[in-house]
Amino acid sequence: MTLFPTRPLGRTGMDITRVGFGAWAIGGGGWVFGWGPQDDDESVAAIRHAVEAGINWVDTAAIYGLGHSEQVVARALSVFSDADRPYVFTKCGVLPDPADPMRPNVWVGDPASIRREVEASLERLAIERVDLYQMHWPPKDGTPVEVYWQTLLDLRAEGKVAAVGMSNHGVDLLERAEAVGHVGTMQPPFSLVNRDAGAEILPWCAAHDTGVIVYSPMQSGLLTGTFSAARVAAMPADDWRARSEEFLPPKLDANLALADALRPVAERHGTTVGAVAVAWTLAFPGVTGAIVGARRPAQIDGWIDAATLELSAEDLAEIASAIERTGAGHGPVGAAA
Repeated sequence: MTLFPTRPLGRTGMDITRVGFGAWAIGGGGWVFGWGPQDDDESVAAIRHAVEAGINWVDTAAIYGLGHSEQVVARALSVFSDADRPYVFTKCGVLPDPADPMRPNVWVGDPASIRREVEASLERLAIERVDLYQMHWPPKDGTPVEVYWQTLLDLRAEGKVAAVGMSNHGVDLLERAEAVGHVGTMQPPFSLVNRDAGAEILPWCAAHDTGVIVYSPMQSGLLTGTFSAARVAAMPADDWRARSEEFLPPKLDANLALADALRPVAERHGTTVGAVAVAWTLAFPGVTGAIVGARRPAQIDGWIDAATLELSAEDLAEIASAIERTGAGHGPVGAAA
């Protein structure tokens, strides 16, 4: 096992590798944000490959595959001793539409629901305590942030979870939660295409010593360097990406052009376009780690270099120029001086 460099995840007491295994896609299809059918055996092999390579955390959520992702994670980690088991992060507050899982998810903050969800996650994951439990999205059931955040703090005090945080929350809600109790972590989307978190969220987290684990740093595959318009056309009907604006013209063309522009940087470092895309997010002030998905062991080999890759000032300037030239994405190109 390689000893990758680690960073403190805020004040949680956990030191995490710069990249973690993202288990969204391995949840499979059959729900509105599914990735189409997946091979569970390959998913298990991918997780084990990541852990054996030195990655020390896995991120999942109860909604991924309607609980199936958590079950696959549990199966994959069953072979590891307590000393070798990676940290397990999961999320609550998102439920499938009871009438049809292909309809928009239901975002819930009711304390009773959160308590039911944590028990279900613990059972599916076959663990006694979640290492990090995050509120997945701001709820739409009218529950104030102060109420659902206190529920997560209570779960930590009760020992159900070791650390708590937020995902997909804006600074206004983070401020209100922080007034109740420290927000240990934040999980925003962040990539060379979706750079919005760099404007306010990342600076807020840095100022409050809140650990940040960004998701979709390769923009769900667009920045791997292996994507194409033909792959979009071949996606199964229940792969959510086929409906995403970033995967459709004209945005698709600009995004693929940006991925191509990363090739010279990748060649200089002897690595892949995907690793460069992930390393860019890790170079942004305030980012602790990046969640990177994989469905097969070989995919991990395509981005694992990001765990150690340090981009130079020249690399970052070249990438900034490519963003401007291609017009891809949205959000700040770099941190404010």
